[in-house]
Amino acid sequence: MPELPEIEAIRRVIEPQMQGLAIERIAVGRPEVIAHPAAGEFCGLITGQIFAGIERRGKFLILRMESGDRLILHLRMTGRLLVTPADYPEEKHTHLVFRLSDGRELRFSDTRRFGRFWLLRQGEADTYSGVEKLGMEPLSPDFSAEYLFAALGKRKKALKECLLDQSAIAGIGNIYSDEILFAARIHPARPANTLTRKEWRRLAEVIPKLLLFFIQADEMSPEEYLETRGQHYRNAPFLRVYGREGGPCPVCGTALRRMVIGGRSSTFCPNCQRKEPDD
Repeated sequence: MPELPEIEAIRRVIEPQMQGLAIERIAVGRPEVIAHPAAGEFCGLITGQIFAGIERRGKFLILRMESGDRLILHLRMTGRLLVTPADYPEEKHTHLVFRLSDGRELRFSDTRRFGRFWLLRQGEADTYSGVEKLGMEPLSPDFSAEYLFAALGKRKKALKECLLDQSAIAGIGNIYSDEILFAARIHPARPANTLTRKEWRRLAEVIPKLLLFFIQADEMSPEEYLETRGQHYRNAPFLRVYGREGGPCPVCGTALRRMVIGGRSSTFCPNCQRKEPDD
């Protein structure tokens, strides 16, 4: 599943291509990808509307219309969003196509069909998508050690699980939680309530710094993005521990280990990420 850096990179490459364009018509291949309202009403309400811009909230994209309406998208596991020429070969599993006023198309494809769209009218409360339940953005100027301690400091759960809790911190998933914990030198199984203030401060510093690094590493031009058909995840060479079980720690050379925490895989260095608190 794409996480905050990938979603932000998608936002940055798609938004300039769509701003100011109107939706002339919509082709729906799989009505179930439209979660709210029903597909027919969705098409009727969105046709003719003009894109004003795109925002990101956690792992969601929010496509804003000049009318004030919002089109919310969650890509889930395999969703992809492309702006293409009308004659560009259509991807397999393309479920939604928006014909744009400049002749191009905005296409949504999804192999596993878990991705979802929600259309919310201006002023309509979002009781559908889950965006309103998200915690603080880790790139917010208000993100701090004090916030992390208040949100997570009393929890007995493993810190790895806490970082994946979207109601506490929006946008971090399995990949970047491993990278964050390695950079912060904290064992993924450490109960959150055992962290010292020093460790909370280190974590609050590492999280936005690392996410910004991966956002920048994933940036590409519209041409590059289209050429890769939205499968643009270029961060793999920069990952230091995720998916590298058995390989050497990039800091100390110790063999990286893997364990399962809360049903999710975690890769870590048993030497650099000790279970004891860092006083």
